[in-house]
Amino acid sequence: MLSEICHEIKNWFEKLVIVGDITIENGNITNDKFLEKIQVNQYFRIVGSVFNDGIYKYTGEPIEDLADEVYHGGVWLLAIPKEIITLSDDIDAWKSKYMSADSVAMSPYSSESFGGYSYSKSTGGDSAGGGGTSWQSTFASQLNKWRKI
Repeated sequence: MLSEICHEIKNWFEKLVIVGDITIENGNITNDKFLEKIQVNQYFRIVGSVFNDGIYKYTGEPIEDLADEVYHGGVWLLAIPKEIITLSDDIDAWKSKYMSADSVAMSPYSSESFGGYSYSKSTGGDSAGGGGTSWQSTFASQLNKWRKI
């Protein structure tokens, strides 16, 4: 979710960008500059990889989701604010409630009527699935203070 949020607001909160040949082996990035600068619990972004592009949290332990590879690209050390991380959890919870396959909100219809009953969903300008409200529009006011143009 952090990757989606950062992409949406066009802000990756980068502190240091390391570019060159990057080796990922056994769940670890072995680049010396990365290992010198990264701090435990800091987030980082892999860019230009075939298998691993995205945001990860450095714990000092191997990351199971990282596939072995050598690539020419970048690793960005990030300083994502705690508010964004908390908001990411809130968005995940919202998506689970309103965008899951069994959610009433996922009806393919923007309005229905039957037996004297009818309803219409909000169709705000930014919708994720053709009808209803997206996480982007729902959380826009909270994300806007970090948004880059």
